Amino acid sequence: MTTRPLMLALAIAASLAAGCSQQAAPKPAEEGTLRTLGSLQFKPCSLASPSPHGQPLEAQCTTLAVPEDRSTPGGRTIALNIAWIPPRNTSDPAGDPVFFLAGGPGQAAVATFPMLAPAFKDVMKDRGIVLVDQRGTGKSNPLNCKSEDGEGSSTDPAAARAWIEGCIAELSGKADLRRYTTTDAVADLDAVRKAIGADAINLVGVSYGTRMAQQYALRHPQHVRTITLDSPVPNTLGLGNIFAGNLDSALQAQFTLCKENPACKQRMGDPRAELQAVLTRLRANPVPVTYRDGSTGEELTETLTADHVAGLVRMYAYMPAVGALLPQLIREASQGRYANLMALAKMMQSDMQESMAMGMQMSVICTEDAASMVVRDEDADTVLGNRMVEAMAAMCEAWPKGDKPADFNTALKGDLPVLVLTGEFDPVTPPKYGEEVAKGLPKSRWLDLKGQGHNVIGAGCMPKLFAQFIEQADAKALDAKCLDKLAYVPPFTSYNGWEP
Repeated sequence: MTTRPLMLALAIAASLAAGCSQQAAPKPAEEGTLRTLGSLQFKPCSLASPSPHGQPLEAQCTTLAVPEDRSTPGGRTIALNIAWIPPRNTSDPAGDPVFFLAGGPGQAAVATFPMLAPAFKDVMKDRGIVLVDQRGTGKSNPLNCKSEDGEGSSTDPAAARAWIEGCIAELSGKADLRRYTTTDAVADLDAVRKAIGADAINLVGVSYGTRMAQQYALRHPQHVRTITLDSPVPNTLGLGNIFAGNLDSALQAQFTLCKENPACKQRMGDPRAELQAVLTRLRANPVPVTYRDGSTGEELTETLTADHVAGLVRMYAYMPAVGALLPQLIREASQGRYANLMALAKMMQSDMQESMAMGMQMSVICTEDAASMVVRDEDADTVLGNRMVEAMAAMCEAWPKGDKPADFNTALKGDLPVLVLTGEFDPVTPPKYGEEVAKGLPKSRWLDLKGQGHNVIGAGCMPKLFAQFIEQADAKALDAKCLDKLAYVPPFTSYNGWEP
């Protein structure tokens, strides 16, 4: 889903009609003073901008202690890291805040939100934004297992199993790894809702956050006002073996733009066929490649494998604006020139390690999705093949499992206002998933955004439509004609971009 190697991504949000009691509006505070929301006391803090030259996002921060294991009173607690961005309207703010649920699983809401903040600009006028680092991520007892030389992204089952056993040994002293599941996090989320004094909340989930939103709405529908699902997966679906087929379908759609573009077709040939040839060659004979490190500028030599190429293609497919470069990279690799591809693959691998809490991810997927990690014949000749599923299954054999409720995979239904968003070219949560989620919700609206990939809430006029939905709690009333202006990104025919 938002996804990385061994990563899932979902998004969902739920809502009930108006008429719920309102929380007391927070009182404006003088600069430097503490502020309260419900029973929680906050202090000023700044959330780092995703841009090196961007301004930090001013917020209020605090923690809330929750039991690690709610079945064991008096046991270890987790200090949940919470950030609150008060509404700009301090005279008459809305009483139902927005809870943003991050993807992964393994991303932290507090660190992730600033990148998406522009899409929430209109929403933040009247409503506060509540960010809770899900247990095991960010600053909520993070379960990080960083690897050396890409061990954590290996698709060799034996190597993956050996690495994950070391990860378990490293983390078991600070956490009961069985207690970092979605179900545990849903209980945390409701504890935060109670603590801030909100009777109803608006859920906005991106990628894996959609699973969180669906599960919260299943357990606590009376406390949900609206749900926004960006790049969702149906709650009924296991995630173990969805990645290979979904990626190939998205690549086929994206590479069709090259086939239909005369300049790209002439210069780049058939990107999918050339990609398959490169992967076949590298699986048989990985090659040493000298490249320049994107962070340090240092010249390095390392062995390029098919896994490097498949991982880069997968991640670039998430964002069609970046994926437009894939035909150029593939053509270079088909000609035996690997330096640019290797540099980008290593940079991506490093960035993913920094943004994902691998231990938390394993606690979620091994408890909730292990049964669907099965090899399929139809995936054998895809870009990813079955190697990632085999590696995931090997790791989950070792990872401690938590409790999965019997009704966990129940489809979300009911009279909830739900806005469902998908991207036409999404390589992990394709449009058919959004259609599936929406069909069981009579007050839902499904919008499939042309030419877009994964995580589409910031595309085109979508922020305006999103704000209108949160304000009115009526997805069907939205006039979405403005989305027709979205355009396809032409494929690059060189590093200078596409031809005019």
